[in-house]
Amino acid sequence: MEVLELTSYVKALKCRECGREFPPVKMYACQHCLGPLEVAYDIGAINLSRESFKDRSKTVWRYHELLPVQNPANAVDLGAGYTPLHRCSRLAEAIGIRNLYVKDDTVNPTNSFKDRPANVAVSKALEFGAKAVGCASTGNLAAAVAAHAAKAGLPCYVFIPANTEINKVLQAKTFGAKIIAVNGTYDEVNRLAVQAAESNDWAFANINLRPYYVEGSKTLAFEICEQLGWGAPDHIIVPTASGALLCAIWRGLNQFWQLGLIDRKKARVSAAQPSGCAPIVNAFKSNKGDVEPIEKPQTIAKSLAIGDPADGVYALKAIRESGGTAESATDQEILDAIKLLAKTEGIFAEPAGGVVVAALKKLVDAGQISADEEVVCCVTGSGFKASDILIENTPKLTVVEPTLEALERILS
Repeated sequence: MEVLELTSYVKALKCRECGREFPPVKMYACQHCLGPLEVAYDIGAINLSRESFKDRSKTVWRYHELLPVQNPANAVDLGAGYTPLHRCSRLAEAIGIRNLYVKDDTVNPTNSFKDRPANVAVSKALEFGAKAVGCASTGNLAAAVAAHAAKAGLPCYVFIPANTEINKVLQAKTFGAKIIAVNGTYDEVNRLAVQAAESNDWAFANINLRPYYVEGSKTLAFEICEQLGWGAPDHIIVPTASGALLCAIWRGLNQFWQLGLIDRKKARVSAAQPSGCAPIVNAFKSNKGDVEPIEKPQTIAKSLAIGDPADGVYALKAIRESGGTAESATDQEILDAIKLLAKTEGIFAEPAGGVVVAALKKLVDAGQISADEEVVCCVTGSGFKASDILIENTPKLTVVEPTLEALERILS
């Protein structure tokens, strides 16, 4: 496929370690120090005001000047983005704060925030003339890449741990992806996927397209600011696996501030992880600069079960720069938080969302978040994604005979 004419504000890929710059091609590691690359924009050339967005479509592409796809008119678009920001007064009261919002990405096309980066990655794969796309995934990205690949008409290969939730596998398989279930941890799955992408010259969203892929996630921060009346909240709690989403949110806040779209990048950005796989939280609490991998993650929050987070050290840096913190939650705390969110606000979250709510409650109880702070919790995936796990922890139905007397016996 012919590469589209450059119309974006991307100027280079920049090494996050040594700062060297490279042309914006399909590469993800620095040729000098092997550090990870990120997209560098000509921010000074971008002329945006709050009025610029007035009549734009309510998808991630409303922020196309800050995305790395050269011609957004040719983007693969299933309508991801601009999801609701719910004011959650009942949940706030239960937790003990006054101003609480949930950014609800459960309503994206494949029911998770992964539609944001998958959208950008598959669009970029088309620009590069890729013959096939794919990813390594704990489940949500598999479904998102498979759906966007189907829309783009590209073959799709997804590598997942064999114990991935069945509904996530069902989604990806129904979209036509070739599923490679690997008997191992996510980190072992990822290593195999890297080898497969390199040997077959496939464009993998979170591997050789990673610098472009992660850019899609920062639209979550853009939307939060816009939906709050063009202002950053005091605190954003982010479910954290590889650390990429947390870094993207901090990056998005910085870019909106640099463009003058928000008055200050005041938000503290904090990480929430399950206790059974909390390498970033452990490093933060130990005041370390490096992240010690978790060899065998053990958690019901399988979408967060990445023991060796690729962006771990950068997530730590973002947390500290923003004045944020980090907290973990046990499986029981996660389940309790899923139920609390559902019963108070009518939002059905997968375990990653439960991690965020549970972590917020613990931080409020510990006095690390004050009652007066304006807080946004990122709920990034639907509970239907993990229904097999949730069903195991849900009481069986009470069955009655079709008589009023039988009904009254169970209601009494």
